[in-house]
Amino acid sequence: MTAPDAAGVTRLILRDFRNHADLDLGVGRRFVALVGENGAGKTNLLEALSLFAPGRGLRRADFSVMAREGGSGGFAVSLSLAGPHGEHRIGTAWEPARNREDARAGRLCRIDGATAPSPTAFAEHLRVVWLTPDLDALFRGPAGDRRRFLDRLVLAVDSGHGARVSALERALRSRNRLLEEERLDDGPWLDAVEREVAELAVAVALARRETAERLDRLILSTRDEASPFPWAAIRLEGDIDDLVAVWPAVDAEDRYRATLRQNRFRDRAAGRTLAGPQASDLVVRHGPKDVPAATASTGEQKALLIGLVLAHARLVAGMSGIAPLILLDEVAAHLDPRRRAGLFDALDALPGQVWMTGADPALFGELGDRADLVAVGEGGVRIAAP
Repeated sequence: MTAPDAAGVTRLILRDFRNHADLDLGVGRRFVALVGENGAGKTNLLEALSLFAPGRGLRRADFSVMAREGGSGGFAVSLSLAGPHGEHRIGTAWEPARNREDARAGRLCRIDGATAPSPTAFAEHLRVVWLTPDLDALFRGPAGDRRRFLDRLVLAVDSGHGARVSALERALRSRNRLLEEERLDDGPWLDAVEREVAELAVAVALARRETAERLDRLILSTRDEASPFPWAAIRLEGDIDDLVAVWPAVDAEDRYRATLRQNRFRDRAAGRTLAGPQASDLVVRHGPKDVPAATASTGEQKALLIGLVLAHARLVAGMSGIAPLILLDEVAAHLDPRRRAGLFDALDALPGQVWMTGADPALFGELGDRADLVAVGEGGVRIAAP
C-alpha cells in the first residue's frame, strides 16, 4: 500500500473566532501541544481546525456562536498546509446577513485563493478526525449519539455522506407531515415521498455499513493484545442494516418501501418514522473481554474509545491516501502514565499531524522536541518551547 500523503498545518490564522480576535500561529512539528488554563481558548483552536471537515465542527455549534462577542459579527479561519506536493492555503469565513439583500452573508470557502463550492472541497487536501471529552459517555449514552459518531467516521472517508444524511432527514420530515394530512391507504404524494426515503435510507445504511465493516476488519487485522488501548469489535444493529447486509440495493429499497407503507398507521400514531437508519445503533464490544463496551469500567471505556479513534485515523489514511489531522481535546490528562506513554507511541506511529490540549505542560514532557508547545492565555498564543 502506498504511504498516505502527510499534509501538516504550518500556520493558523483566526479573525474574530470565539475568544481570539487576531491570531497568527506558526508551527513546524508533527505534534502541537496547546497548554493553558481552562477557558483560555485551547479547544477553540481545535474547533477552528475542525471546520475544515464537512459539517459544523467538533462542537456542532451554530456559526453565529463562533463569532467573537464584540467583534465584526462574522469570523474567518485560514490554514497553510505543507505536504509532499507543495503548499496550499485553505480558508473559511462566515458573515451574518445584514439585510435580506446581503449577498455576502453565509459561509465562504476558499482554496489557494479561489472560491470553493462547499467545505467538502477541502477533502482534496485535508482530512480531520477528533476526540473530545463529550464522547466519554458514548457507549453508555443513547443510540443517537453513536449514530452521529458513526456518521462522522463515514464523513472522513466519504465527504458526500453528510448531504445524504441531511436529505434523508428532510424526506423523513416530509413523510411525517404527510402522514398527518393524507389518507393513508391512497396517497400519491406519500408514495412518492416514501420512494425518496427508501432510496436515501438504503444509501445511508450502505455507507455506514461499508465504513463499519472496513474499520472492524482493520481493527481485527492489526490488534495488539499488549496495547494499553483494547481493541473494539463493532457492528451495526437495525432492521435496515439487516436488509442491506442480505439484499442488493434495489431489492433493499423495495422491501424497505413496503415496510414504510405497512407501518403508516403505526408511524402516524408515533409521530415519527420508527424503522430506518434513524433507528440503527452502532454496537461496540470490548474485544479482549468480549463484553459490551457499556459494561466496561470508565477507564476501560476511555481506552477503548481512544483505540477506536486511532484505528479510524489509520482507516482514513488508507482509504483517502491522506494522513488525517488528528485533534485530541484533553485526552492525556485522563490517562495514567502507562497509557499516556502508549498514546504518544501510537500517535508517533501514525503519519498525520496531531494537535492536543492540556492544562499542564508536564503532560507533554515525554514528547520533547517532537512537539511545538504552545501557550494559550490572556496574553495571546505563542510558542513556549520546543
